[in-house]
Amino acid sequence: MPINDWSDEIAIAELSDEPAFSEDVAALMRRFEGDGRPADVVLDLRAVTYLNSSNIAQLLRLRKKVTSAGRRMRICAVPDSVWGVMMVTGLEKIFEFTDDVATALASLQLGM
Repeated sequence: MPINDWSDEIAIAELSDEPAFSEDVAALMRRFEGDGRPADVVLDLRAVTYLNSSNIAQLLRLRKKVTSAGRRMRICAVPDSVWGVMMVTGLEKIFEFTDDVATALASLQLGM
């Protein structure tokens, strides 16, 4: 599973296309249901070539879980094909994006 604990405070998920996308997002959501302290989340979409409606719904549910837990989420390395879906659906106004994982980590560490 490409979900790595970068630190106690930040988890990085390297997502790919279906069916792994749904499985990995579901695994991240389970992290927010346990008794442990949830981490901020970086979603690396570099290997994702498309988003379907189910993927979008999962991202929105994950965002809700993350923010409800008082944590933050960044989406990074979004390919043009996926960025087009984000723009058409208005998700670019809901999520916070960075160019790459390093920038996402820096923004979370600096509280930006």
